[in-house]
Amino acid sequence: MLHYLTQFLLVDLRCHGDSTSIKKRGPHTVAAAALDVLKLVCTASEYSSTEIIFCLEQVAQLRVTPRVLVGHSFGGKVALSMVEQAAKPLARPVKVWVLDATPGKVRPGGDGEDHPAELIAFLASMPKQVSSKREVVGALIQAGFSKDVAQWVVTNLRQTSLPSSSSSSFSWVFDLKGISEMYNSYEETNLWNVVDSVPQGVHVNFLRAERSLHRWALEDIQRIHAAEDLASNEGGGVEMHVLEDAGHWVHADNPDGLFKILSSSFQ
Repeated sequence: MLHYLTQFLLVDLRCHGDSTSIKKRGPHTVAAAALDVLKLVCTASEYSSTEIIFCLEQVAQLRVTPRVLVGHSFGGKVALSMVEQAAKPLARPVKVWVLDATPGKVRPGGDGEDHPAELIAFLASMPKQVSSKREVVGALIQAGFSKDVAQWVVTNLRQTSLPSSSSSSFSWVFDLKGISEMYNSYEETNLWNVVDSVPQGVHVNFLRAERSLHRWALEDIQRIHAAEDLASNEGGGVEMHVLEDAGHWVHADNPDGLFKILSSSFQ
């Protein structure tokens, strides 16, 4: 059962969803996305004047202290980068959940497994406006992407035609060029240093999906287990979890199992 005072903040990262309307300067990277969230939730006094120049005035600082950071895939590296970039230690204790992502090299699955770079390239080839979501789902499936991913992709379409119009029209709400930059950064960003030297009071949890399309190399798993022992001796924490009966889209494949694993952090 969740603590009755638990508050959740679900953030659209730069170039995604409603955040697309807030124009951000590049480069669009894991580190930049992490700093965006830090600026949103923390007081401006925690950053130097040069860091907060580009903080949009219309986005009021929430001035809350994050106790738990949860990120899936790209978001997992964003959460780790937030810990790395914090100008002063985050309030103790802080629990970080990295869902189906490793701190370093990205090892996506093989052909036919919804490779993100291939998906981004395919979407870039499509018209910026489409007549129906069903049309996009059909095109994605025909191109070899899974039905689940195709249906998720069209949640990023918003109706642009007037209600009185006889024909419908939809446009994308993400910045695909920016997202492409972000994915390249995701592949290149290495945050093993955060895991190898976890700040005191920070507990990093890795959750691996049993049927993940992202390949967890044996060396990654061994390194995380090695970090578990080291962190416990240094006042931090690292832990590995496995979500059974789930692919990469953990929240869709086994939401009950995911909640059961995460819920201990919110009590």
